[in-house]
Amino acid sequence: MYPGQWAKKFPDKPALIMAGTGETVTYGELDDRSNRLAQLLYKAGLRRGDHVAIFMENQARYMEVYWAAMRSGLYLTTVNRHLSAEEAAYIVDDCGAQVLVTSAALGEAAEAMLAHIPKCPLRLMVDGACNGYEAYEEATAAFPPEPLAVQPRGDIMLYSSGTTGRPKGVWRPLTDAMMDDPYPLPLLFGELFHMTEETRYLSPAPMYHASPIGFCAAVQGIGGTLVIMEKFDARGALRALEEFEVTHSQWVPTMFTRMLKLPEEDRTRHDLSRHQVAIHAAAPCPPQVKRQMIEWWGPILSEYYGGTELNGLTFIESEAWLAHEGSVGQPMLGTLHICGEEGDELPTGEDGLIYFELPELSFRYHNDDEKTRSAQHPQHPNWSALGDVGHVDEDGFLYLTDRKNFMIISGGVNIYPAEIENALVTHPQVIDVAVIGVPNDDFGEEVKAVVQLIEGAEGSPELERELLDFCLERIAHYKCPRSVDFIAELPRLQTGKLYKRLLRDRYWGRHDTKIV
Repeated sequence: MYPGQWAKKFPDKPALIMAGTGETVTYGELDDRSNRLAQLLYKAGLRRGDHVAIFMENQARYMEVYWAAMRSGLYLTTVNRHLSAEEAAYIVDDCGAQVLVTSAALGEAAEAMLAHIPKCPLRLMVDGACNGYEAYEEATAAFPPEPLAVQPRGDIMLYSSGTTGRPKGVWRPLTDAMMDDPYPLPLLFGELFHMTEETRYLSPAPMYHASPIGFCAAVQGIGGTLVIMEKFDARGALRALEEFEVTHSQWVPTMFTRMLKLPEEDRTRHDLSRHQVAIHAAAPCPPQVKRQMIEWWGPILSEYYGGTELNGLTFIESEAWLAHEGSVGQPMLGTLHICGEEGDELPTGEDGLIYFELPELSFRYHNDDEKTRSAQHPQHPNWSALGDVGHVDEDGFLYLTDRKNFMIISGGVNIYPAEIENALVTHPQVIDVAVIGVPNDDFGEEVKAVVQLIEGAEGSPELERELLDFCLERIAHYKCPRSVDFIAELPRLQTGKLYKRLLRDRYWGRHDTKIV
């Protein structure tokens, strides 16, 4: 189902609550607001298969934009609110968005984007309007709160960075489904995570990520209530679990770490008795952290492994994890295959590239056929890989071992080194650079740049600070290195290939380059 149907059943029930302010949107209000925006989008000429982008912080208007796009047969692209104006504009332009919805809180970046999004004629801003944007509330108020005469079901097209550092949209073809037709995602979530109309779901992560937007949509599809944190903080999350009588929640491992490091008094003061399911994903969870969380919250942790591409999914609950420690579960979507470099299937227990098999390839990378082909198995085009390496045990449980391309995961966020390297190498004193993930007790990994300077230049704390500032001026802050080390010569072959493993081993203190 979807909010329009729930609005008929319980219009005054909270569809979402903002944890920090208590601002509440009922199902009736969510239905009316999303209808008004859908009417506006239709009047603007958008039709099935067109694109809308949202560049916004966590706030109460987020889900109405989502549902307006879904009930109009449109693609919605969520844009990371921490990106620089140029980076955000690239995504808006690349996805072909004809409408951009943003907020006054991001007004400075939104205004700076204008020069880079000439193909996006309709730009709306919530909570005020700056140059180049219409006031969202005024624009939508001019339209009726009734649903469109025809409501084809839309989809999301999220962006996942590639090895070049330029993000790529993950595109899936729209089906012929209408909004009133049964939709499998809420049904799957209801079955796996025991969600019902009574579910009260805490979402502490940024809404632009695939998991938060997907789970929030599923919860409202089931008729439950969202509790959305404006921004995660450990004490606030525990307080929200109690205050809003949360039954379900979703986390990344760094959030567990921060909560575990709170003083005992802060960790134990809240009544968490309503909390039934704690879901986690996005990054490998250190086994010792997961054990501590199960000891604290009980066996209520559920973990899944998958990607924005939705090419496959594994799932594991606490009891099974304790019997298969370190596993990310058994497949719930797709058939697992572990393959060697040439595509040959490997025996049980042997590490290889992880492929999921579906009847047909479920996605394409927007405007990048080469990247799409590189994700497919060389002999089986309906098998696809996300670039992760792992193995399965005799019971069919999957274990992640390594990342083929040394992608960095810091606090649950994917960071791709090439983009940072491309920025730093333009500095006048840098001749070569490698960016790697190094251990961080809180975030799992942090970004480090290893720099080879031009002849005659010398590394120093002052130059390190200069390079960090140089990077901050060019790319989003969360991607930037936390530190810079200087090296006489990077380990490259004459062919130009960089042996990052040799660099990583120095910092991880081992030779097998494990994730955790």
